[in-house]
Amino acid sequence: MSVISLTAVHAKYSLLETLRVPIAVIGSIAFPSLALLFFVVPNRTVADNPEFATQAIIAMGVFAVMANGLFSFGLTIAENRSKPWDPYLRTLPAPGIVRVLAQIFSTGALGFLALLPIVVIGGLLTSAEASPWRVIAGLVAIAVSALPFMLIGTCIGYSMPEKAAIAVVQVVMFGLAFAGGLFLPPIMFADWLDTLSKFFPSRQAREFVIWAVQGGDLPWWSWTGILFWTAVFLALALWLFRRDEGKRFR
Repeated sequence: MSVISLTAVHAKYSLLETLRVPIAVIGSIAFPSLALLFFVVPNRTVADNPEFATQAIIAMGVFAVMANGLFSFGLTIAENRSKPWDPYLRTLPAPGIVRVLAQIFSTGALGFLALLPIVVIGGLLTSAEASPWRVIAGLVAIAVSALPFMLIGTCIGYSMPEKAAIAVVQVVMFGLAFAGGLFLPPIMFADWLDTLSKFFPSRQAREFVIWAVQGGDLPWWSWTGILFWTAVFLALALWLFRRDEGKRFR
């Protein structure tokens, strides 16, 4: 079988494995939607303003893919490392890139599933607006900006046991969400926090997707930050993977 065929098979069964625990899927989908319902929809100053409402929905969309990437990669990898099934998979005659791509595709599918209720709620209950091609551009931008979060989750998964990974993922997720302006718009930040926020991948992802959906000027620090964090966490993830392999398969 080719790498593409093996990747498709592995992604299929990874997705089925996740769907067998419905609460895991429901949690990923429900939390961003509930945050939108409780914090954005009742605030009519934001919900009735097309610009603010669109940005709020984008922030919740970034939060959805960020949470999905951190939890799916961080907890799945940490959990798999504690099971005998994982060493067995490494003995199979398939390149490691197959497992990496399959994890990205299966996690990406769940991430886009989490976006659907946000788009529906935002379209029905707020004044958010965007043309169809802008929505497509926004989805592409979200997929690109999700890479640092997937790699952060990978680093957490390969660096600590499952119980520790759960706590660290939650701290990292809420820290990035608040610091990145996903729960509160950066316009409400103090000057020092607004400056500091621009160094976080969550803020960079927010501005990158807003540019894709609403147009305007793209801040240079948003796309360069996404590239920088992607390279940094990719290098760290590869080092942690090799360290884990050296420890358990020596």
